[in-house]
Amino acid sequence: MEWVAILIFVLVLLLFIQYFLIRSLKRIIRDLQSSKHSMASRYGKMSEQFMPFLDNYPFNPNDFRFIGSPIDGVQFTDDMVYFIEFKVGSSSLTQKQKRIKKLIEEGKVQFKEIRIK
Repeated sequence: MEWVAILIFVLVLLLFIQYFLIRSLKRIIRDLQSSKHSMASRYGKMSEQFMPFLDNYPFNPNDFRFIGSPIDGVQFTDDMVYFIEFKVGSSSLTQKQKRIKKLIEEGKVQFKEIRIK
């Protein structure tokens, strides 16, 4: 009878240890996933600044102006102004970028000269 109590105690102790190990591992996994997402975001922000200088960039990179947010930049040519958003892989436009794209497509873009006195 005494060995049954010891066995139950050991099993409960093992379950208790397993519970805390799993909980700790979940926290570690969550932190690693967050760190991975953060690194990917930083890498994306850094690489955006070099994209106009890649061989397959279709415009003159000297005429590109980096903005950063909410779009990556503006490309100027002799007869057109382009709003540029660089995307890699399966990434998609944010809701704000989709609204900006829609405004541009609807022709709701103006040139505004503001003078400071």
